[in-house]
Amino acid sequence: MDTLEFVCNGIDDKKGFLREHTGRGEDISPEFVISNLSPNAKTLLVTLEDMFHPIKNFTHWVIWNIPAASIIPKGIPHGKKTLGNAVQGVGYGFHRYAGPKPPHGKTHKYRFTVYALDCPLNLSAFSTKKKVLRAARGHIIQQGELCGYFEGNSLRQRE
Repeated sequence: MDTLEFVCNGIDDKKGFLREHTGRGEDISPEFVISNLSPNAKTLLVTLEDMFHPIKNFTHWVIWNIPAASIIPKGIPHGKKTLGNAVQGVGYGFHRYAGPKPPHGKTHKYRFTVYALDCPLNLSAFSTKKKVLRAARGHIIQQGELCGYFEGNSLRQRE
């Protein structure tokens, strides 16, 4: 499997989340720019996990069936269906993006993972990340990840 290379415009060069993409800001999903998307990719799948949450890899966001393209736009609307046939599943962000929001005074590490798939997934919007990733097995042709940090009192973050 090839590595998928991408940048997230919601994370600055010091690996901090920009406030507008957090639960302490506007909670807007960030833009992703993919640089080496395979021509065989049909759809994209994105997850956001809190790596320091007491529940291991706590899911903040899971969205799949995004049309394969070099840009995933900023500000994906809330709802089960969005961006045409894209589906937002179940996590902390119930059918929506839910950005970082650790307890005040705590810094948490968050991981975005973007997967390029060779087909769309036929799953209910009530699917969890675990179910989506299980259905994606055998269809993932590229995968990449990017981590960022957010401090609960947001003093370290760029405004």
